[in-house]
Amino acid sequence: MTSPLSDRTPPHSPLRAGNYDIIVALFCAMLLISNIGATKLIEFGPFITDGGAFLFPLTYIFGDVLSEVYGFKRARRAIVLGFAISILASLVFWIVQIAPAAAAYENQSAFEAVLGFVPRIVLASLCGFLVGQLLNAWVLVKIKQRTKEKNLWVRLIGSTVVGELADTVVFCTIAFYGVITGGEFLNYVITGYLYKVLVEVVLLPVTYPTIRLVKKYEPDYVTGQFVLPVTR
Repeated sequence: MTSPLSDRTPPHSPLRAGNYDIIVALFCAMLLISNIGATKLIEFGPFITDGGAFLFPLTYIFGDVLSEVYGFKRARRAIVLGFAISILASLVFWIVQIAPAAAAYENQSAFEAVLGFVPRIVLASLCGFLVGQLLNAWVLVKIKQRTKEKNLWVRLIGSTVVGELADTVVFCTIAFYGVITGGEFLNYVITGYLYKVLVEVVLLPVTYPTIRLVKKYEPDYVTGQFVLPVTR
């Protein structure tokens, strides 16, 4: 008998289309865009953050959708894919950076400043993303195993509090510790963390119907459980 929380399905199950691939594509796109934006530090009065703060929190919302609807294994698959794509993007940007510039090209320094290979930023982004997203997915799924369809807000906020904390601390420490120090560094970490959690809370009225809609149009979603992947 198949466990209700298992990712297995009977071998005779038909293969039916769902929204998993679309959500993964959006998840990876937001990750790449926010990683590029994160190369710029931004200051709003006494608050310091980076350009990635505008879009990166949305990757956690998509991560929540993946975990809530598809379960930990398929969420982990999307996270690892995003991790691999980020490595590929970093490698391509680095190769383009070191390639000889054409005589008519006058923007080499600008290219290096924005898309250049910065080992600390790349390492920070990859490590923070991997640790934070995996913790976010794991916490959400563990809570859902207890709450089923009830208290979705507890799963969304609880997983974000844990995942974003790990992501923010890892990224900020690897990327900017020593570049900004003392109270300024602490300000950067706390501001970034609180902002990302606040975005999740503010967007709950959007996340709720999004998850409801995805569940509605997933032919293999089991109420209180997850979408069980089908096999040919």
